[in-house]
Amino acid sequence: MQSRLRVQGHPIQPMLVAFPYGLFVCATIFDLADVAGGPVFLGEVGYWTAVAALVTAGLTAAAGMVDLWDVPPDRTRRTAIGFNVVNAGMAGLFLLSCLVRAEAPNRGATAVLLVVEVFALAVGGVGVHLGARLMRHFEAGRAEAAGFDALRGGVDAPTIEVVRPRPVIRPRP
Repeated sequence: MQSRLRVQGHPIQPMLVAFPYGLFVCATIFDLADVAGGPVFLGEVGYWTAVAALVTAGLTAAAGMVDLWDVPPDRTRRTAIGFNVVNAGMAGLFLLSCLVRAEAPNRGATAVLLVVEVFALAVGGVGVHLGARLMRHFEAGRAEAAGFDALRGGVDAPTIEVVRPRPVIRPRP
């Protein structure tokens, strides 16, 4: 099975997942520095970094839902649904943190919100594990060129493809 949304043959969602994860980690680091007594602006930087992460998490979730349509109803589908639910849970915890901080004068974090963010990152760690399992499954049957042959794909601008699956015709019992 291949992803429906691809850029030059590579699935888009695994590429997008790196953005919210990285931004959530950066937001937590900024908030940790703010709570630890750093300059006041670090709290606001952490807040806006978390908001950017939530936007990218929404885009990633949309790409994941498109890919989920074609996953066969088996263990892989359960893993894909679990991956998306775990990522939504992580984003929900950060959304909660952002909503609490939205009305604060400098949007700084508190120790309690920092604990919520660290817990959300731990939940995201489960998502990383599930995502790695999905990538191993989806890439298992795909043969790719190794070494310098992999670089010979051309230098054209990347193209985004939407692949429509062929209907599955199953014999009647």
